[in-house]
Amino acid sequence: MSPSNPAIAAPRRTLLPVFAACAAIGLQAGVGMPLVPLALEQQGHDKLTIGLVSAAWAIGMLSFGTRIPALAARFGAVQAIIGAVVIGAILNASYTVTSGPLAWGILTFLHGIIGGVPWVVSEIWMNVVVEEKQRGRIMGIYAGMMALGMALGPLVLQVVGVYGPVPFLTGAALSLLVAVPLLPSWHTAPRIRVDRESGFAAVVVGAPLAMFAAFACGLGEQVAFSFLPVYAVNAGVPADTGALWLSAFVMGNVILQWPIGWLADHADRRLVLAGCALVSAVLVIGLALIPAHWAGTVGVVMLWGGVSFSIYPVGLALLGQRFRGGDIARANTAFSLIYVVGGLVGRPTAGGAMDIFGSPGLGGSLAVFYVAAGLAALIAWRRTRA
Repeated sequence: MSPSNPAIAAPRRTLLPVFAACAAIGLQAGVGMPLVPLALEQQGHDKLTIGLVSAAWAIGMLSFGTRIPALAARFGAVQAIIGAVVIGAILNASYTVTSGPLAWGILTFLHGIIGGVPWVVSEIWMNVVVEEKQRGRIMGIYAGMMALGMALGPLVLQVVGVYGPVPFLTGAALSLLVAVPLLPSWHTAPRIRVDRESGFAAVVVGAPLAMFAAFACGLGEQVAFSFLPVYAVNAGVPADTGALWLSAFVMGNVILQWPIGWLADHADRRLVLAGCALVSAVLVIGLALIPAHWAGTVGVVMLWGGVSFSIYPVGLALLGQRFRGGDIARANTAFSLIYVVGGLVGRPTAGGAMDIFGSPGLGGSLAVFYVAAGLAALIAWRRTRA
């Protein structure tokens, strides 16, 4: 992008509608993500089946994700996002007239195809216009806005319930809400371009640590949203309260994103990434060692959510400092796809571990990947210093 582009000249003003849309995306996700796992749990399906159905979203995203930059480049950022959320609303409503793992697996797959568009395009938009010195904080604000919406989602479920057609229809209405703040930017959003010379393999190889961060964060976050309510129910906590654990998980994100983003702009981002990953490992292991009904458990879940989710914006900041121009669209898309791969691997892995080892399988399976990401970041930092 040229420096004369008005979107770059006034990045904060340009990003305001994106931040608002991201909060709406988070709200819809916070309402929608627990519904299918909880419904399948109520129907008596095993946790591996729940994990496989949830993983269908990732398969859909992966099957279409590489086409998202070209889609946004052809039709425009706002137009691509609005088209996607309208289709997403229809898919949300379709859950009310179907049932069972097979039908919901197909709907979840279709939702993954279309649901990645608002997410990926908004991240490309941000990385295109943000200044390097503010990249960590801007990505932190983005993650915090997304988390704020997610935190409010389970609160909505307290009103509409977690079973039956009403919560799915509520999710459909909230999908359309994403379009509202973007309408004024229909003609002013930054143009997204894609370099024909580069490919997805090149951007993955060019930023391996950022991609590993995306994998670890995707694995941890998507496992949490799929299994944290189930984990709570198995521990004797009511389903509605288990959904509130998700609010605590993402509220930690809202609270910690700005300070961790600030730290990522003033310290070596590799060290910040290592700290977030290793602390997350300690927290998920600790979760398995404390009683579910203890008041401090919510605090552990909140801290885990804030620290572990910070891996994502710190990884995005590392990505943005590595790529420029048309490469950033493919790099952001690759980052998002690797994040999805993490969830694809994590959900069946965690579900199977819980079937074999019980509740401790959740924390143990996540800790392995958090530790690996932390060590990778430390190795990258040492190599840079050397």
